[in-house]
Amino acid sequence: MRIITGRAKGLKLKTPAGLSTRPTSDRVKESLFSVLNGLINFSEIKSVLDIFAGTGALGLESISRGASSATFIDAATAEIIRENINRSKFENCKVLRGDFEKILSKLAKENATFDLIFSDPPYAKGLSQKSLKLVAELNLLSDGGLMIIEHGAEEILDVPINFNLFRKITYGHTTAITILERKLSA
Repeated sequence: MRIITGRAKGLKLKTPAGLSTRPTSDRVKESLFSVLNGLINFSEIKSVLDIFAGTGALGLESISRGASSATFIDAATAEIIRENINRSKFENCKVLRGDFEKILSKLAKENATFDLIFSDPPYAKGLSQKSLKLVAELNLLSDGGLMIIEHGAEEILDVPINFNLFRKITYGHTTAITILERKLSA
């Protein structure tokens, strides 16, 4: 697991021991960021939210490519994320440890919004849909912002009315990435 490009290109990230987490593979991450490079200019991204952050790889990759700040949420790997932030020497990063639903609600009460949101929960537990629904209901994604959800290939997401399905990419029989865009407010 490494940062692919940008300021911290090649930095190896610390990963949790054991198999209780499933970090995004370098191949999937490279493919995803190749697609994102065609959609956004990372230097215009002010805020990134990485839900179920694990190692923090997706948020850290975004910062390496020019995003201004990142917030990471994970119930179990906060110390590993902090260590990876320190190793990368990135600033403007915040790590929140705990239940993602409570943390998202707290962020909404603080009127936080994000230009880019990643959600990479454990597969087949309904957490992909739950995180999407909460982000939409709590208005955490800025107008025109993107939400990227990594999920099991067999999982089908119900797209909220204020989001557009931009693209779904399937990797083999196990992994899919769905890219959604928040519709512009009228």
